[in-house]
Formats: sequence, structure tokens, C-alpha cells
Amino acid sequence: MWDNVVKGWKAYRGWAKQRKERREARRRAKGPVRDWLEFIITLTIMVFVIRTTVVEAYRIPSSSMEDTLLIGDFLMVNKFLYGIRTPDRIGVPFTRIGFDVPHTRLPALRDPQRGDVVVFKYPKDPSQNYIKRLVGLPGDTIEIRDKVLLINGRVLTNPPKAKFADWRVWPDEVQQRDIVPAGNGNRDNYGPVVVPDDHYFMMGDNRDNSSDSRYWGFLPHDNIVGKAFVVYFSWDKYIPFFRFYDSIRWTRIGSLIQ
Repeated sequence: MWDNVVKGWKAYRGWAKQRKERREARRRAKGPVRDWLEFIITLTIMVFVIRTTVVEAYRIPSSSMEDTLLIGDFLMVNKFLYGIRTPDRIGVPFTRIGFDVPHTRLPALRDPQRGDVVVFKYPKDPSQNYIKRLVGLPGDTIEIRDKVLLINGRVLTNPPKAKFADWRVWPDEVQQRDIVPAGNGNRDNYGPVVVPDDHYFMMGDNRDNSSDSRYWGFLPHDNIVGKAFVVYFSWDKYIPFFRFYDSIRWTRIGSLIQ
């Protein structure tokens, strides 16, 4: 029995050596330039597939979700939970060079729920991604009275780290010109409005400093990119670079988004 084991091991080592030699011969035949080019192309395709179908990174650029999310937070976004949205544009990364293409959405694991922190394509400029909290589902009646958010006549509890940066309350009779739909009041006294089918009402956790559904309207379901679920890195850009270690918010790394 032991002799069979030894023979099997020798046969495996011989096969592995031949396989390695064939692989190295192929590399020599192709040359180092072609070998590296194939590696880069393969890696690029893998990254594109993962970003399109599984997860994507997103950086917080503004204070609209404070103190839940801070400027300089880097997030991972789950793109398959609500159904993978195929690319709708082909072009040069980080530029506006390109063209639109037909897209579709694959079946979802579940529908967006109230309280989810969602990354989506900004309805007024789909080339930009926004992030807000979903507060209103299709058919909900949205109303704000003296900064208090009501859904279907009932007070919706604020997120744990939500904040109001301005202590002043705009009176009900004050009409903000940029409120949508027009004539529905202001940031502190708004509505009531009913969320249409296949749309959502989004708000930032920093309620007094957020460009959200009060200012640009309801979010179409088709604009949803995915659900933000974890902070994988965070740094404070206002701390000088020579204090790089101090600029990293170590306690936020790996924190789940609620």
C-alpha cells in the first residue's frame, strides 16, 4: 500500500512539473509584454463584472447624510439586492465622453424598504450618483410639520444619528420657490404629498442641509443603484497630510450602515 502511495506522489509531482514547464513555455512564446497585457485585460474584465453585478465603492462627498455618514467615508454598495441594473452608458471613465445604451434590471432579492440607505442616479443628472435614506414607499402620504416627518399620518422615528443643523423652524405659510412639487411649503413644513407607483421619497439624515426629494421630486425605481451597507475606509480631509495617521477615522472602518 505504501509503495502505491509513493508511486502516486511521484506521478503527481511529474505531472505538476510538466504542467509548469508547459505554462512557462507558453509565456516565453508569448513574451513578457503580451503576458502582462493579457493579465491586465483579464483583471479589467473581472473588476468591471464585479462592479456591475456585485458591489461597488462609493465616496461620501457632502454632509447631507451626517452624522450617519461623514465626508470622506468610503462605502461598499450592494448592487444585486434590488436587482442588478445593467450599464446604461458606454464611455471613457471619469469623463463625459460616451453614449447611452439600452439597459434592464435583473430580478431582485427584495424590494427597497423604508430606512434603507440607497445609492441612486440623480434624477436631474443621471451621470451623478446620490445617496439618501428611503423614507417613503409607493402610495405613502408624506408630510413634515415643524421638522417632524409623518408617514401616513404617523410620526417616523428619526435615524439614530440624524441631525438638524438649524434650530429655526420655517413657518407653514412660507413657500420655498425650489420646493417640489411647487406650492408644498418649505423644508420644515411640507406636503402632504402622495408617493406615486414605482417611486420613492428620499431624505438626507442631515435634514436641514440635504438636497433630497423635497427639492427634486420622487425617485424612480429604475434610478436605484444599490444599498450602502458598510464603511470600508474613512478619512478626514481637513487634517493635514503630514498627520495622515491621525486623519484616518479608525473607529469607522468596518462599521455597518444603519
